[in-house]
This record gives sequence, structure tokens and C-alpha cells, in this order.
Amino acid sequence: MIHHTSIIDPNAKISNDVEIGPYCVIGPSVKIGSNTKLHSHINITGNTKIGKNNEIFPFVSIGTNPQDLKYNGEKNSIIIGDNNKLREYVNINPGTSLGGTITKIGNNNLLMVYCHVAHDCNLGDDIVLANNVQVGGHVTIENNAIVGGSCAIHQFSRIGKLAMVGGMTGVLSDVIPFGLSLGNRNNLVGLNLIGLRRAKISNDDIKILQKFYDEIFTNQNFRSNIDNLNPDLKVNKYVKIIIDFINSDKKRPISLPQNIK
Repeated sequence: MIHHTSIIDPNAKISNDVEIGPYCVIGPSVKIGSNTKLHSHINITGNTKIGKNNEIFPFVSIGTNPQDLKYNGEKNSIIIGDNNKLREYVNINPGTSLGGTITKIGNNNLLMVYCHVAHDCNLGDDIVLANNVQVGGHVTIENNAIVGGSCAIHQFSRIGKLAMVGGMTGVLSDVIPFGLSLGNRNNLVGLNLIGLRRAKISNDDIKILQKFYDEIFTNQNFRSNIDNLNPDLKVNKYVKIIIDFINSDKKRPISLPQNIK
């Protein structure tokens, strides 16, 4: 069902069962999958592909040009998966040539009111961005992460799998998987124990993660501490996830506990 006040370009590819409320504007290169609902006053433009079973609330804007002064009109795109909820005033920009020209959002995510996802970001699955989270360009947020309200995430930063960032945190450094980070400028304050338990990770694995955390963050030489880590800890699959995260990308520093020397 498409409300008569909405303007849908005839070249847009809209599944037959998509519901589009009043005063929406859909551009010619947009694709929207089955059972997706657009409430009202929504602008979707550019080369934007949206999957199935998404719900998009009023005044969302998707696909307008990146807010990057280096952008020079190159072809770009946004890919959004299935079962996402994009609340009021969410804004998502497509990619640039520096980041592969694509902004990606996975499945089962909740982006609350006034969230901004900038160019070339890569968001995984089952992520929650609370109200007014501002995600800079080229940011990666891995599966099951939670970012508290009014956080600002610096470009090229990474937030690892099942990590949590406290509200009103300025994220300037990468947050390890399963980590808990907060502060005016983010510091690591421990593991996301509540998230680990909600994910039904066993108590034995949580104890191993805590031991790993304590051993590598005894001082700022955490990379050397990983090299010298007890081999019995290194074989744990969750420990491996953190080690791989630390070793995979060094554009931004790793968030560390505040008081280590």
C-alpha cells in the first residue's frame, strides 16, 4: 500500500507488499524488500538497497551525499539488511572512494532517534545505537554491540563484538570485543559481563576472559603481553576473537584502562 501523497520514482524497485505512508519520497535507484514499512515523511535516495521486514519511522533520511569534503560525485551505495528498525530522524550516508564507496548495515539492528551513520561505515547484526549516537566515517561496529545515548564515535574507530559503550562517551580509540568502555574520552573499564551472560557464554569462558583481560592489561605493553600469554588462554575461542581484533587494524589506538602504566 502506497499513500497517494508519496512520490515514488517509476524506476524504483519496491516489493508489492511494502507499506509506504504519507509524504515519502523514493528515488529512482532505490530497492526496498518485502514486508518493509515506511511510516511517513521519509526520504530515500541514491543507490540504496533495503532488505526485508524493516520498519522505518518518520523523517528518516537515507542516501543523500556523504558529508565529506573529498567526495566528488563518484558512484556510491548503501546496503541495509533485514529486520532493522530505524527510528525518527535517523540519517545514513553512502560511501566514498576512500572507503570502497559502500555503507553497510546488517540485520536485526535498532537505531534510535537522531542517530547518524556516516559514509563508509560497516555495522553488523543485532546492534543497538541509542538516541543521538553519531557515527563518524569509516567506523566498524561488530555484531551485538550496544552504544549508549549521545555517544560520538571518531572516524575509523572500531567497536568489537558484544562490546558496550556507556552513554555520552567520546570514542577515540577501538573498543575490544566483549569490552566495556566509557568516559569523556573512552577508557576501557572491564568486560561487558552483563552482555556476556545475556549471550549465554559459559561461566568458565567468562572466567578465562577475565584472566586474559587482567594479564594483558597489567601495563601499556599489551601487545607484548599477548605474545607472552599463557598458551592455555590463547586457545579459547573468545580470547582468539579479541586477539584477532587487536591485530587486524591499527588505524586507531586500542582503548586501554585509564590507570595502567
